[in-house]
Amino acid sequence: MLRTFDVVLIGIMTAAATVTYTIKHRAELKLEEVNRLEAEIKLEKDTIDLLKADWALQSQPNRLERLVNSYNDELKLQPTDSTALVQVRELPMLKSQVPVPEITEAKNSKKPDGSTGTALAAKALPKPVPQARAEEPQDENLMSTGSVE
Repeated sequence: MLRTFDVVLIGIMTAAATVTYTIKHRAELKLEEVNRLEAEIKLEKDTIDLLKADWALQSQPNRLERLVNSYNDELKLQPTDSTALVQVRELPMLKSQVPVPEITEAKNSKKPDGSTGTALAAKALPKPVPQARAEEPQDENLMSTGSVE
């Protein structure tokens, strides 16, 4: 009664149902992962908002003034003089910008007393001059503080 063609069609329908179920199951797993990641992102955003609010509370000028007044004996804080502030162009060079000393080893040379030996001769090194950094802002009074807005 069942022909070969019917058996083949039943096999194809079973394979199609299996593939469809597998794809549906994978899609559900991906959806769960997306929901989990969205929940984590929301938690991180809420944490950032909470930390910003806490920072705003901690850095209120009247609170800081009260703390300075109450701990003035232990801390002995003094206002910063305007002359103590440094401009960007006055900062020292980066370590990578410091010139490397050139030291050469003299080959076997005769000493004034007639003996032979090696001597190290160092070239006169110029004193490093502070240079402006490449990323210096156009206006020297504008400096990036990295604060969060």
